Amino acid sequence: MSGSEEVEVYRNDVDRRDFMKILAGAGAALCAAHLGCSRSAAAAAAEAAAPAGETKAPSTKGPFVSDHEALEYEKLDGGAVHCLLCPRGCTVRPGQRGYCRVRENQGGTYKTLVYGRVCTAHVDPIEKKPLFHFLPGTTAFSIATAGCNVACQFCQNWEISQARPEDLPSQDVPPAKLVEAARRSGSPTVAFTYSEPTIFYEYELDAAQECKKAGLHSVTITNGFIRPEPMKRICEPLSAVKVDMKGFDEDFYRKYVNGELKPVLATIELVKKLGKHLELVTLLIPGLNDSEDLVKAQSQWVVKNLGPDVPVHFTRFHPAYKMTNLPQTPERTIMRAREIAVAEGVHYAYTGNLDGSEYENTFCHKCGKKIIKRHGLYVEEVRLRDGNCSYCGTAIPGVWKA
Repeated sequence: MSGSEEVEVYRNDVDRRDFMKILAGAGAALCAAHLGCSRSAAAAAAEAAAPAGETKAPSTKGPFVSDHEALEYEKLDGGAVHCLLCPRGCTVRPGQRGYCRVRENQGGTYKTLVYGRVCTAHVDPIEKKPLFHFLPGTTAFSIATAGCNVACQFCQNWEISQARPEDLPSQDVPPAKLVEAARRSGSPTVAFTYSEPTIFYEYELDAAQECKKAGLHSVTITNGFIRPEPMKRICEPLSAVKVDMKGFDEDFYRKYVNGELKPVLATIELVKKLGKHLELVTLLIPGLNDSEDLVKAQSQWVVKNLGPDVPVHFTRFHPAYKMTNLPQTPERTIMRAREIAVAEGVHYAYTGNLDGSEYENTFCHKCGKKIIKRHGLYVEEVRLRDGNCSYCGTAIPGVWKA
């Protein structure tokens, strides 16, 4: 409905039954059709051979040659290279790869092995990212390649994030083809997600620029473990950034993420400074990063350094990867985290992975009225007028029109 109407109330353009089919996996098959193959790359990964239309991953025993030179590196004496993409700063000798397993020194030239090599693709509700203040009720054409520059012991997508490109079947999807696929899916947005977009930086940059030229949005779902200069460059064509704050504790990052908190905080501040729409998510793991003191300190940092309007999501942990021995997070822990964030001045604090939680909805921080009604990942109602609360007229931070 038009934003000029006095009260804008709009709903998803698919009915609830069709929407739930997408959530159940129909979206993956749909993506396969959009990409021009008989099934999704994710489904193909379970097979020994890729189906017609896909590129079969080469043998791990043979050379993995790439024609795409990596960005953000410098050449050193003796044929070695120094990677300048993420804070890890790998020095890589000829024939070796960086920590991410997807950037390789081939004869003194650093190459990306995952340019356009999409290993999974789905049509997701944008709320799944989660992005709650970005085109609510729409979908995102979501893609990933193999690899990651950290190693979270609780990763839910470890099958692709901790894999080498030759371990997974993939499909060659150049940026122009990605734009075509997104358009066919009816999605206004392309999301770089699932693994870590930093490691397919060159592809993400070209694809985001292609999306912008085509009038599509693009968003990155990132761990924020990237250096400032490449982050500035990738932000230019992006419409939104969601950063996973793994916890507000350096020891937690070192022990359970194999990363660092300080560069992530710098990335978050940079995104805010550049004026990009920003949302933050923290997965709370029982006994590791869920103390009230940490949640309070994190909330205080957000308000002081980013302001009160950046949406913050606290989500429930479910046992995964190397942490199957831990219980899922108690519901009360998630609810309490939200209470603490609100008490510290965060205007938009959400609970995640809690079925039927009242705080998956969006409330105007001024009048308290419900302005976005959600049921899980399904948006039932949005009450905004030109980006303002339809009840009291307060401006609501976010991106509300495609």
